[in-house]
Amino acid sequence: MAYVITDACLMCGACEGTCPVGAISAGDTQYQIDESKCAECGACAAGCPAGAIHN
Repeated sequence: MAYVITDACLMCGACEGTCPVGAISAGDTQYQIDESKCAECGACAAGCPAGAIHN
């Protein structure tokens, strides 16, 4: 199951740079993960200072 970003997202952008497959992009109110690209590696969750990413 792909990782998801919750409403706790601070829009800081820390997660985007950690994704090795480029699955994360900025949305209108928070960052989003493209499920079709997510490699389920967890790098984004580890890099999120708000703890807003989980699988």
